[in-house]
Amino acid sequence: MTYRVCFVCTGNICRSPMAEIVFRARVAEAGLDELVEVDSAGTGGWHEGDGADPRTVAVLEDNGYAGDHTARQFRSSWFSRLDLVIALDSGHLGALRRLAPTEHDAGKVRLLRSYDPAVGDDDLDVPDPYYGGLDGFEECLEMVEAASTGLLAAVREDVEGQAV
Repeated sequence: MTYRVCFVCTGNICRSPMAEIVFRARVAEAGLDELVEVDSAGTGGWHEGDGADPRTVAVLEDNGYAGDHTARQFRSSWFSRLDLVIALDSGHLGALRRLAPTEHDAGKVRLLRSYDPAVGDDDLDVPDPYYGGLDGFEECLEMVEAASTGLLAAVREDVEGQAV
């Protein structure tokens, strides 16, 4: 059985594709790529069909990550096939929970930085780097990488629980 994770930000060109590509690399490194499917989407459809922001691509490539991306909008109907929906900030968290067709589906939505044990409960948003410079994208990558370790541990536990 495939375990499915979807990262969601606003337009699906900066934060969520970055998280998707980083987490997919972590999943592959852990040898779980046959069991875990990773993708991303946006709460809005403004950038549907576009590639990732060039600054996202540059920061990822500078740090050894590769991957193609095409932006798309998250759909309520996807909840039924997803195991985990990872919001990049509290605005996305609220929007996704409102979009969820059931309480069970709403319970699948989590904030990415909640998986980083070094982060307090009042600092869980990954800031949107879109309107800033390259340093905002680098900061975004640092936050994504830091949370990916804890997220991978949680996903591994869920995957192993499904296999029992």
